[in-house]
Amino acid sequence: MNDTPGWTSPGSAPSDGQDGSGVPRPATPGDANGSAPQWSKDQPPAGQWSPPTAPVPGQAPAPRAGQGWGGPPQHGNWGKPPAAKPGVIPLRPLGMGEILDGAVSTMRTYWRTVLTITVTVAVISQVADILVQRFLVPTPPEINPDASPDEAVAQLGESLQATLIGSIPAILILLMATLVSAALLTVVISRAVLGRPVSLSAAWQEARPRLPRLLGLTLLLPAMSAAIVFVAMVPGLLIGDEAGGALVALGALAGLVVVVWLMVRFSLSSPALMLERQGIVQSMKRSAKLVQGSWWRIFGITLLTQLLLFLVAMIIAIPFAIIAIGADGNGFSGLLSGSTPEYGWSFLIITGIGGVITNAITYPISAGVTVLLYVDQRIRREALDLELARAAGLPDYGPEPGDQATGS
Repeated sequence: MNDTPGWTSPGSAPSDGQDGSGVPRPATPGDANGSAPQWSKDQPPAGQWSPPTAPVPGQAPAPRAGQGWGGPPQHGNWGKPPAAKPGVIPLRPLGMGEILDGAVSTMRTYWRTVLTITVTVAVISQVADILVQRFLVPTPPEINPDASPDEAVAQLGESLQATLIGSIPAILILLMATLVSAALLTVVISRAVLGRPVSLSAAWQEARPRLPRLLGLTLLLPAMSAAIVFVAMVPGLLIGDEAGGALVALGALAGLVVVVWLMVRFSLSSPALMLERQGIVQSMKRSAKLVQGSWWRIFGITLLTQLLLFLVAMIIAIPFAIIAIGADGNGFSGLLSGSTPEYGWSFLIITGIGGVITNAITYPISAGVTVLLYVDQRIRREALDLELARAAGLPDYGPEPGDQATGS
């Protein structure tokens, strides 16, 4: 059985313009002869349709509560049965709380695999970042408050250069860490939806062939965002002067609005690439089609998730930063004197430990929300819940395509 959720072909999905008639649906109840159900004209008078209070000799005992007499709807009765839940989410359209709960439940249920992935990636990325900060990033220049205007401009340029040199390696390390963790966690979360655990080696074998394309997608989206903002600022840069400066700010703001709209539109590209085995451009088109009509909902869930993760990161990082500054030789004295403090190994190691703990918690939640948003959109638009139920081997949904016996 193919239990990896590239469950349906995107080309045959209802969102591609079809009406979804090929998706199996529960049959409508009818009589044995196939006609619509008919009610008898001889109905009991109002208020008389209730179970007897005591058993009558020769009659069958009355059904108990929950079997049709005022109890909760059961499978096969008039009420709709509850949605199947083979894994961390119920197989139906999800609310925001259920998406967050599904991400947390994945981390809690499969914590060995999840923490192995996140802690390993976080440790490697933090060690690389510490080495870069220690040996490659230049010391920020001292700012002289009594400098002349020309000297102040030169100092500002040197400070920006040092910041840029230090930020580029950190951004690249962050991108690579996010890339690997997102790829592996996507596989783990997709199996968790089906209620099937996956080992680290199995997740790596499944994700490894998709890493080059995922890397291309990961680099393309930020590059596209930077290009959009730069193009929006070009008219103001060409004009110069004060009017040009105002136009630059206005262009940058307009460019950021466009970038936010595009990033939400393409926010489901990564799970589409991993789970449907699509190319880079195809996965972006797939994401745009799934997000269409739900932009504000996905934007709100993504924004709230990032705010929650930011609060969690601050709660963890601030105590470690205070401890690291206190453990360093002249951390507090440098801050109080107003000069730029030079932090040593103790500061970098302690803040690195805080970074590992933060990433180990935030990575799986962020990846889980993205993957579950993708699953939720496909459930809403393409009845993916039926395919997931078949892939999970639930009864009453039929075998998964390709599992039928060829002969008897």
